[in-house]
Order: sequence, then structure tokens, then C-alpha cells
Amino acid sequence: MTNSTIKLVQANIKKYRHEKGYSQEELSEIAGISRDYLSEIERTKKIPSLKRLLQIAEALEVPAFKFFQ
Repeated sequence: MTNSTIKLVQANIKKYRHEKGYSQEELSEIAGISRDYLSEIERTKKIPSLKRLLQIAEALEVPAFKFFQ
């Protein structure tokens, strides 16, 4: 992923998390990932694998492609 794509994904994960009213801790628990990892994704410190991206999308109840729009 390019740097701009990573930033877009990060911003959209955070946007959808806020729309659902989830804290990072709540979303990470639902998605089955650590809160630290989710935090690093949202701060563009980590690039999520497709598997993790799909877990987050499922937890947020949004299609994964929405992260790229």
C-alpha cells in the first residue's frame, strides 16, 4: 500500500469506529486483535494484513472496500 492509501485506511477505520461509538478497546475485543495493534494501525505505525483488515471490517459491520474510499 502507498503512504496515502495507508492514511486513508487509517482514517476510515477510525471514522467507522467513532460512528459505531466504539473505543479502541471495544473494537479490538470484537475484532479479536490487541488494542495496541489497533492503535498502531490508526496511527499508521502498522500496516494491517488483509486478514486483520477483514476482521476489523466485520467487527465494524462495513464492507472492507469502504476503508479505501
